Amino acid sequence: MRILRLFSMALLCCTAVAVPTQRAFADEDYVAARKLRESGKILSLEDIAIRARTHKTGEVLETELEFKHDRYVYEVEILDGGGQVWELKLDAGTGDLIKMERDD
Repeated sequence: MRILRLFSMALLCCTAVAVPTQRAFADEDYVAARKLRESGKILSLEDIAIRARTHKTGEVLETELEFKHDRYVYEVEILDGGGQVWELKLDAGTGDLIKMERDD
C-alpha cells in the first residue's frame, strides 16, 4: 500500500510539472500568432474561417497555424452537413486554398 501511495504522489508531481509547461507553450504560440497578425503577415482566424467556408460549408472544428515550406499555413477542419470532416490548408497570408481533402 505504501508503494502505491508513493507511486501516486510521484505521478501527481509529474502531472503538476507537465501542465504548466504545456500551458506555457500554448501561451507562446498565441503571442507569436498575435504578433504575426498585427504585423499583417497572417490573416485573423475569423477571416480564415470565412474563407474556408467558401470552399466547404459546415462547422469549423479546429484551426491550427503552422510554418510549412517557407510560409505560414492554416489547417482548418470543417464538419459538413453530411457528417464528414474535411481538412483545408490555406495560405495564412492570403487566405488562398492550398489543399482540401476529406479527413479519415
